[in-house]
Amino acid sequence: MNLRHEVQILLNALGASAGDSTEGLCGRSPIDGSRIGGVVLDDESSIREKVARSREAFRHWRMTPAPKRGELIRLFGEAVRNNKAALGRLVSIESGKILQEGLGEVQEVIDICEFAVGLSRQLHGLTIASERPGHRMMETWHPLGPSVVITAFNFPVAVWAWNAALGLVCGNTMLWKPSEKAPVAALAMQALLERTCREIGNAPHHLNQVVFGVSDQGRILLDQPEIRLASATGSTRMGKAVAAQLAPRFVRTILELGGNNAAIVAPSADLALTERAILFAAAGTAGQRCTSLRRLFVHRSLFDGFLGRLKSLYARIKVGNPLDADTLVGPLIDSHAYAGMRVALDRANVDARWIAGGERVDTEYPDGYYVRPVLAAMRSQTDIVLEETFAPILYCMPYDTLDEAIRLHNAARHGLSSSIFTRDLQEAELFMSSAGSDCGIANVNIGTSGAEIGGAFGGEKDTGGGRESGSDAWKAYMRRATNTINYSGELPLAQGIRFEL
Repeated sequence: MNLRHEVQILLNALGASAGDSTEGLCGRSPIDGSRIGGVVLDDESSIREKVARSREAFRHWRMTPAPKRGELIRLFGEAVRNNKAALGRLVSIESGKILQEGLGEVQEVIDICEFAVGLSRQLHGLTIASERPGHRMMETWHPLGPSVVITAFNFPVAVWAWNAALGLVCGNTMLWKPSEKAPVAALAMQALLERTCREIGNAPHHLNQVVFGVSDQGRILLDQPEIRLASATGSTRMGKAVAAQLAPRFVRTILELGGNNAAIVAPSADLALTERAILFAAAGTAGQRCTSLRRLFVHRSLFDGFLGRLKSLYARIKVGNPLDADTLVGPLIDSHAYAGMRVALDRANVDARWIAGGERVDTEYPDGYYVRPVLAAMRSQTDIVLEETFAPILYCMPYDTLDEAIRLHNAARHGLSSSIFTRDLQEAELFMSSAGSDCGIANVNIGTSGAEIGGAFGGEKDTGGGRESGSDAWKAYMRRATNTINYSGELPLAQGIRFEL
């Protein structure tokens, strides 16, 4: 079936508009480079109008009891679950990830909705002991206001849901700017949410609105004075621009940026388990996850033998149409990604002992950029190794001591995800300690990618420092107030201060 025709059928089945404008932003599938839809670009006037509507909806939504807000998210999560197959296929067509990963991304939407529903009855503050007799001190949490979510092409629906499910339960309204490389799936999610709002009956209009555009539209959106929070996922360069734009107004930011993630393979590692974990972390999603494994430090005693095992596994990876059941690696998102990969490999080749993979795979789609995942045995951690290339390149280097491996690991500017493979308890504990990995995610005996909803997701350094989804990440979407109530007939001052006429 023609992909464009299939996307139109999927959108219609999900209750979305056709998404086939020829005058705005063109959506293309990396599977074959073909046009699968189009959306109308927002201009400054329409963006201002959407922000004004968001502000008005916030006035009503903030006063809706949180469990009622949770009910909306519960019903939306059910709608997503009922349409998981169609949504997963749409995600795969638009992003190029294999169908299993497309379905997995939709499952993340379902999971965060379940998390947010429970959270809607747990938006609690503390009661704090007061030093003043007859006084009670406590903290309360309140919605922030209209919030912006900027998402990337590689997770066209899940990252929005991480933010929107929590933001809406917390009482905010949302404005979503999807990636210009993956705008079509946003039509489906918006349609399902709007349908849920109509079904529940008591939700104000415009709780979530989609702003379509490129960086120009993003800057206009972030310039609106009503915006109180911006969550942006993308490159470090983009995150720095967002932070600089919002800093003069002290707008709160959640920045989920790049990740030059690494793993350490210790002498005691279970090698069969380790190689399977590395395979998905490094080659899955064609290396286009922020948590993809890009650097591998293997103990020198294992290095040659283990890389030989990995090379054999890499040779068996089927690269091809992501909609085929036996495909493990789909295409890069576009020609620019392929060009960036080629530049990185040319630079790496100067200092590499050997490089396996990287060639473009012949398919029936001349405008699809399919490549063999790369293993690069490096003599040292060179400049290109310390740069994030959004492609399936795994740089492999030997180490002699764990202290050396951790030092090399932490040398990257990013600090998102990390792993160690070991059966030595001391090594595992050291890696997770303050003297170990400097990343927001530190794993033992699992890969760097595949985070669960229950744990807060994010990293340090050039990764931005934000946190999304589980744990207490909800607090980023709310403002905190400290309240002191005097129920006595006296007026003692804090710190024992006396101020009397």
